[in-house]
Amino acid sequence: MSYVDEVYELVVAKNPAQPEFHQAVKEVLESLRVVIEADEEAYRKEALLERLTVPERIVQFRVPWVDDKGQVQVNNGFRVQFNSAIGPYKGGLRFHPSVNLGIIKFLGFEQIFKNSLTGLPIGGGKGGCDFDPKGKSDREVMAFCQSFMTELYRHIGADTDVPAGDIGVGGREIGFMFGQYKRIRNQYEGVLTGKGLTYGGSLARTEATGYGLLYLTEEMLKCNGKDIAGKTIAVSGAGNVAIYAIQKAQQLGAKPVTCSDSTGWIYDAEGIDVALLKEVKEVKRARLTEYAAARPSAEYHEKKAGEHGVWTVKCDIALPCATQNELDLEDAKALVANGCFAVAEGANMPTTLEATEYLQKNGVLFCPGKASNAGGVATSALEMSQNSERLSWTFEEVDSKLQQIMVNIFHNLDEASKKYGMEGDYVAGANIAGFLKVATAMKAQGVC
Repeated sequence: MSYVDEVYELVVAKNPAQPEFHQAVKEVLESLRVVIEADEEAYRKEALLERLTVPERIVQFRVPWVDDKGQVQVNNGFRVQFNSAIGPYKGGLRFHPSVNLGIIKFLGFEQIFKNSLTGLPIGGGKGGCDFDPKGKSDREVMAFCQSFMTELYRHIGADTDVPAGDIGVGGREIGFMFGQYKRIRNQYEGVLTGKGLTYGGSLARTEATGYGLLYLTEEMLKCNGKDIAGKTIAVSGAGNVAIYAIQKAQQLGAKPVTCSDSTGWIYDAEGIDVALLKEVKEVKRARLTEYAAARPSAEYHEKKAGEHGVWTVKCDIALPCATQNELDLEDAKALVANGCFAVAEGANMPTTLEATEYLQKNGVLFCPGKASNAGGVATSALEMSQNSERLSWTFEEVDSKLQQIMVNIFHNLDEASKKYGMEGDYVAGANIAGFLKVATAMKAQGVC
């Protein structure tokens, strides 16, 4: 049995009931097979793949807090510090009922390669809690965040581990957690990113993941003889990534026609109205039914179990920006049948392995989230730099750096795919390019 297969079997055996983590490891290891098998015994002797797939540290803790009725609630908090070979741990915090250790490990493992691809000195980590901020008052969210940080503060720091936001964690939550960290530590440092502009946040951080997705998509199309201008785009999600992906797509001359949330999805033949979408989701925190009620050209479709309606719409480009495994094999078949020629992931592993393989086999340009979704963490690292220097860069400075980082990411993964005889396989290219930098650093630092 090959070393790659041995390690994958070991991961499955030692991490039962964690299918998302298994999926992420399998995708990466399959891509790395050509690299590993060229020098298999050296990698095996150093147990490099075992060290890569086992987190350096896992912290799990309870989060007790009091709701508005005076009832004590208890949630489960996690922080997985996966790999610090190239820099302090960096990765978001996710507050959602679906959060468990397996999902946090999958996200943290992906973060290793995503962060490596940015070219910036940040390692891989992830955290979160099964707390749901939806429907909670600001006081309840503050009580929860303060309790969460009362444990987490022991394990993080500006040069140790710098969390950011993710699903369920926006500016409000980051503010409450930063305030509690500062209160406990009596120290003002860039320990969290995604902060407000009045206390160390970076301009363009809000837009970064969505904008970065489009910068990379535009470069991928350009390098394959295509132009994004005039193209119809299907987008899933209606959160931060989706909103700003839609906005940047429109600025580049494309027409996004869909978005979705947990209850349903919108098709707007005239193109999504970004100002209205922001009003509904960012100001009112309401459902997309309100978008449809205010927009005559919009059709609202209620979500049905097992269906992902946004992918049935005729489009040139698909941008899954919601959550993991939201684009499955049937969705991929629908996209291909409708003439879609490019898919770039705006979320973490939103496409199943079967769907990815189908898209690639049918000639669809496909970029994985660890590359196309990297704009957020790249700008978080730029926020860390500004905090360290006690400086604040202009929106244009940050946006320009972000665009260059995303263009560089695409060319790095493109070159890696060509070097190892897999031209056009951007999944393999991203995994290989991200791995080689981390592996070199791990070898240089000895057995640790």
